[in-house]
Amino acid sequence: MGLIDIELFTTLDLVGQAPGGPDEDPVGFPFGGWQAPLLDEATGARIVAAYEGADALLLGRRTYDIFAAYWPHQEGGQDGGFAELFNRIPKYVASRGTPALPWAGSALLGPDLAAAVREVRDRHEHVKVVGSLNLVQTLLRERLFDRLDLWVHPIVLGVGKKVFEDGAVPTNVTLLQPPTAGPKGTVFLRYGLAEGTPATGDMSAPDRGLGQDG
Repeated sequence: MGLIDIELFTTLDLVGQAPGGPDEDPVGFPFGGWQAPLLDEATGARIVAAYEGADALLLGRRTYDIFAAYWPHQEGGQDGGFAELFNRIPKYVASRGTPALPWAGSALLGPDLAAAVREVRDRHEHVKVVGSLNLVQTLLRERLFDRLDLWVHPIVLGVGKKVFEDGAVPTNVTLLQPPTAGPKGTVFLRYGLAEGTPATGDMSAPDRGLGQDG
């Protein structure tokens, strides 16, 4: 069984909508392209390294359309190798419709999304989920992921689609490596899915040393 690895660029208030450009997802969102001013060389190198070993992409329909219009025309460019990688490996697309998939190596997932994703996981060693917030929220609810990479940028937008919307399933995750920060303040957090659901406790209990006179 392979690894399903979700890769998301977010703000401090966990907005993940349209980081790449103003035309990416513009309806009702005035901050498209918010990531661009915060990119730096060190963070860019870490992003490239995060894709090492990927042998398939799992994409929502909107993200697929954006990628399919761009990456097939970028071979040989200065893109850190993304064009070669993305054009070479299989692309699996989640959609409620039956869209045309012109990008070579693309396949539409079946109507039973959870079952289709499990089949993809069984077929590949390292499946990358990029952007695709609606798809990501389904994977989070179904606990159909192994790793969650969050690139948290030092801005607050207050509007936009968030990584965790209402209906998120209580889930434990574990930090897989120490956080790293870029020179412009972007923090990289890599979490792995953990067993069980969040526990609760009482911080005023006597053995905590809180809420006592003295």
